[in-house]
Amino acid sequence: MATILLVCSCKEEPKKTIATESIDFTHEGDLTIFLNTTDTIKGQFNIEFAETDYETQTGLMYRKGMDKDQGMLFIFPDQRMHSFYMKNTEFPLDIIYIKEDLKIASFQENAQPLNETGLSSQVPIKYVLEINGGLAQELGLSIGDSISFSRK
Repeated sequence: MATILLVCSCKEEPKKTIATESIDFTHEGDLTIFLNTTDTIKGQFNIEFAETDYETQTGLMYRKGMDKDQGMLFIFPDQRMHSFYMKNTEFPLDIIYIKEDLKIASFQENAQPLNETGLSSQVPIKYVLEINGGLAQELGLSIGDSISFSRK
């Protein structure tokens, strides 16, 4: 009888899951990448800005992906070394480090989702552009290429 009571009294509790709310892309501006110092366009993106502490710390975390023509531009208050990681980022990114003069200083291609390894800018920078992984190679980006951006 004790066994029956034990079996009957052991009810399985439903598993609890924590669902994060999906974050939608907000088109806040436009960005163009140029070949070195020429006016030859390598790529154009709709961008979302990351400027506040919260925005720069969260970045593209908790999102399922972006369209090919979308990106996030991080703007820092001063030019210095920066390091990024892919914690809670669910899709691969190309991370493009940009100096204050708007020239590409370095980049990290295909940063792996959910990886917490720090990815350093290698040199002092003021901006970081995150785009879908593989696009830097597809666009033929090089150190010395430049960007321009505007707000909507």
